[in-house]
Amino acid sequence: MAEERRTDLMTKLSELSDQAMNRIQDAPGGDRVVGAMNTMRDRLDEMQRRIRGIDELERRLSALERKVEKLAKDGGSTPARSSKTAKS
Repeated sequence: MAEERRTDLMTKLSELSDQAMNRIQDAPGGDRVVGAMNTMRDRLDEMQRRIRGIDELERRLSALERKVEKLAKDGGSTPARSSKTAKS
């Protein structure tokens, strides 16, 4: 019975949102509002994809920082490389 109520509620909400979208679109300038909302949805989707990529970059950065720290600790026992500059 709870599932029935939920389905009915979801159906009613869906119908109401469709009606609201139709009313907005029929209003003067409403097509621009609907277009802007669709564009915003696409931009949010793209932003979410990019944010998920940031997590991977943070993991890679952490791994590189650990490697640099390890090399810095071990680097004290190896001689530093000198570079020669060409003189003209």
